[in-house]
Amino acid sequence: MSTLSDLVERYAYLEPAQVEWLHLLVGDWQFISDLAFADLVLWLPTEDGNFVSLAHCRPSTGATVHYEDIVGTFAPDSVRPQLEKALVDEEVQRAREPRWFGTYAVREEAVPVRCNGHTIAVVARQTNLGSGRTPSRLEINYVEAADDLMNMIATGEFPSPNAATGSRRGAPRVGDGLLRLNAEGEVLYASPNALSCFHRLGVLGPLIGQSLVEVTAELIEHKVPVDESMPLVMMGRAPWRTDIESKGVCLSVRAVPLLENHERIGAVLMCRDASELRRRERELITKDATIREIHHRVKNNLQTVAALLRLQARRMTVPEAREALEEAMRRVSTIALVHDSLSQNLDEEVEFDEMVGRALRLAADVAAAGISVRTIQRGSFGLIPAKEATPLALVLTELVTNAVEHGLSATGGGTVEIRAERTGKHLKATVSDNGAGFDEGRGPGSGLGSTIVRTLITNELQGTIDWSNNETGGTQVVIELDMHG
Repeated sequence: MSTLSDLVERYAYLEPAQVEWLHLLVGDWQFISDLAFADLVLWLPTEDGNFVSLAHCRPSTGATVHYEDIVGTFAPDSVRPQLEKALVDEEVQRAREPRWFGTYAVREEAVPVRCNGHTIAVVARQTNLGSGRTPSRLEINYVEAADDLMNMIATGEFPSPNAATGSRRGAPRVGDGLLRLNAEGEVLYASPNALSCFHRLGVLGPLIGQSLVEVTAELIEHKVPVDESMPLVMMGRAPWRTDIESKGVCLSVRAVPLLENHERIGAVLMCRDASELRRRERELITKDATIREIHHRVKNNLQTVAALLRLQARRMTVPEAREALEEAMRRVSTIALVHDSLSQNLDEEVEFDEMVGRALRLAADVAAAGISVRTIQRGSFGLIPAKEATPLALVLTELVTNAVEHGLSATGGGTVEIRAERTGKHLKATVSDNGAGFDEGRGPGSGLGSTIVRTLITNELQGTIDWSNNETGGTQVVIELDMHG
């Protein structure tokens, strides 16, 4: 399916600001469709005099008119005259008679879309009249609010560029609860769901005729932090969202000011009981903070262990014992680095490149012992599942250490290269050096480091490992595995 921007670029020319205006309209017109009980279709005039559909919105409160997808199609001949008149006259055009779609009638209205004094498109408001019943008081208030908003589209006063952006989680919808306010912020109408929301908050009795901001202010506990924008939202003065909390109940409220000739004539407020959502969010925040603190403490404890091993190694007079403690210190430090990264990022996958780069440089510096060693990292490991990050980091640091201690030390220094090739979940990592290589008759080392590498690759990572001598000298180790996270 073509996007709105693609269709605009293909069939007409609009300024970037005008295209952005259409995006703002389409991104926030679902609640107008729900209020109007009508389909909304955005029609763009083309350079050849036709109209192409850029976007289509179906109401969640009533029956739709178009069951099929009409985005990217051209306006039927029967609709085009009304669209052209709305475009030329720059006024709302209402059809005198309903148009029949098979077995049901549809009432149609064409509304010009104004942006900075220019009419750039037309919104068709199409209402399915199939029910044929007398509208309720709720439906009448819905439609009246929709009429005001459609007039604002025609005068360029909707959408509002100053409306709040960001996450839509918990955003109230028309069916969650709706209030209509006058210019002074007094309640003209409150839907049954809206009344239920405010009753849970602690409001007693009817809301009609009362100042909503005064009613709400009396319920807020003094020790509870209050959003500074709350009064503006509750009076309908700003197109923002706010949360109101009292006695364990949280209401999410969104205001849409109603304007006429740039003068505020009232507002539409949508509200939703978001208590359970906020409770779960707080639980997740608490759990995330706890997990982060655990990783941080584990990292600190491991660094303490590494420091103790370093102190103990300095006191050792037997070289073999000192080397064993230094190797243990290096392995503990590598695990600490992984936990440090996990404490900063609680996702199920971690960015492995920066973390392993620090570990490999540390391993090379510790193992170098006076010789000149350079480490090169090529390619990208990408995102690695958290549970596989520790064993993989240990494997790579062991291989780099072995390359320095057993390969480069014999030649007085050199280069260790770590190359990563990632294809989907498959990872191929190569550790190579330009040192002395190993005796092919004896095979690769059988020390503790090599044993650790084989065990981690086989048991923890379910991968394969292969040692070989480079044709130009040195050793090459190839690891291949599939990420299981």
